[in-house]
Amino acid sequence: MKSLIFEEPEGGIPGYASSSLRYAWQSIRAPVIIPLLKLAVIICSIMSVMLFLERVGMTAVILVVKVLRKKKYTKYKLDAMKQNIERNKRYPMVLIQIPMYNEKEVYKLSIGAVCGLSWPTDRLVVQVLDDSTNPVLRELVELECDKWIQKGVNVKYVNRKNRNGYKAGALKEGLEKEYVEDCEFVAIFDADFQPEPDFLWKTIPYLLENPKLGLVQARWKFVNSEECMMTRLQEMSLDYHFSVEQEVGSSTYSFFGFNGTAGVWRIEAIKDAGGWKDRTTVEDMDLAVRASLKGWEFVFVGDVTVKNELPSTFKAYRFQQHRWSCGPANLLKKMTKEILYCKRVSLLKRLHLIYAFFFVRKVVAHWVTFFFYCIVIPACVIVPEVHLKKQIAIYIPATITILNAISTPRSMHLLVLWILFENVMSLHRTKAAIIGLLEANRVNEWVVTEKLGNVMKQRNNARPSTSRSPWFRYIINRIHPLEIIVGMYMLHCAIYDLLFGHDHFFIYLLLQAGAFFTMGFGIVGTIVPN
Repeated sequence: MKSLIFEEPEGGIPGYASSSLRYAWQSIRAPVIIPLLKLAVIICSIMSVMLFLERVGMTAVILVVKVLRKKKYTKYKLDAMKQNIERNKRYPMVLIQIPMYNEKEVYKLSIGAVCGLSWPTDRLVVQVLDDSTNPVLRELVELECDKWIQKGVNVKYVNRKNRNGYKAGALKEGLEKEYVEDCEFVAIFDADFQPEPDFLWKTIPYLLENPKLGLVQARWKFVNSEECMMTRLQEMSLDYHFSVEQEVGSSTYSFFGFNGTAGVWRIEAIKDAGGWKDRTTVEDMDLAVRASLKGWEFVFVGDVTVKNELPSTFKAYRFQQHRWSCGPANLLKKMTKEILYCKRVSLLKRLHLIYAFFFVRKVVAHWVTFFFYCIVIPACVIVPEVHLKKQIAIYIPATITILNAISTPRSMHLLVLWILFENVMSLHRTKAAIIGLLEANRVNEWVVTEKLGNVMKQRNNARPSTSRSPWFRYIINRIHPLEIIVGMYMLHCAIYDLLFGHDHFFIYLLLQAGAFFTMGFGIVGTIVPN
């Protein structure tokens, strides 16, 4: 059977198509393919070791922090500060900003939760920054604001006639209002975030105790993590981000990337850093880096959680990951010189920003996952002349994977599915990172992550629709060619290894090819009802 499928070409240039391709492959295999593949293995191995050392380093810090029980925020005397505020009745003026754009399903959730915060109403300003383009929805949001105004809450409805700067533009214009001049702090919540009533009591005291503190970041709590398999896998990735990356940054350098929501800023720190800028799609990270270079400190409070929603449709998740991967790479390109020449912070912190925070976590992590695990390693199967050491191909990736997934113990049984899912998503993250570095098309693409709110519950209770959408609309919306192409490549490598290989690597290749096909044909996530 092997000889029938992979027959060696005879001398001379064959005259039929299949043999011509086989001859061309044999002609470039030794002089071109093998040297290039060896070079790719070397480069990817170096990047893999870089990522491995970064993950091990962060794990060591977390172990020390947990064993000694010395998280950064535990050093603050929170209870004493609370008592001091209540005893002296000196409540700082706090601004709450809720940026939104056509948030039909969730606008009531965030406005209601924020207006229910237990803080003196005369010391609180709720600013609803509505960039909605739907006139009916704008009216509904304004009516919701009026409802809370009648209940005594100081709500300001702000609607712009344009979307200049997107979220950054809305936040910037909101801070320019006259009534904000009396505010000392600003808390920001995206439209699907629902803070607990005591949120400000658990965050503001940190800022009052430490005048050098510019940001207090809370952790996200996902209300729909059980909705489908895709949301469970997202939870695993984000749990690592909060419990390890944010905690390590807070405990070591008093710096981490602002998550864009569920955080409280000192307004003075925002102004000192130059305010909000819309030069990238990660305005939150941009502001955090600039504020850090000005000497402001950050603290991550992992015990304070804010409920929010994970994207449960594959389309929404892809757009979100494009923005989250393209923006940091683009910001790295724009701020490298600024970070290097900044004399206000230590050299060690500057190197940490460029190497660890940006390059390894925001670029190398994506490139290693896609190029090495999905392209180079499978290629070594069909080009056995390129030797790949098990330490690099198996042990290091396995260690990195376990260190990433251990933050969500309840989902450890989903480890294999998480690996396959992350490898597929690395295709889009890698592409986005390259776009960000090269500032190519889509570098400033901003697509608001779709939130479903209670739509899925309503769908389950609703009667099935009798109308049928055209079959081609389903194909356009659900088929993703790039995933299918990579899946076919990995399937070819799997078949080759099954026929000619001397190991069982084809098992991984078949599983990974299946994951690419599953996501390529849109058989993942939830389907939004019409």
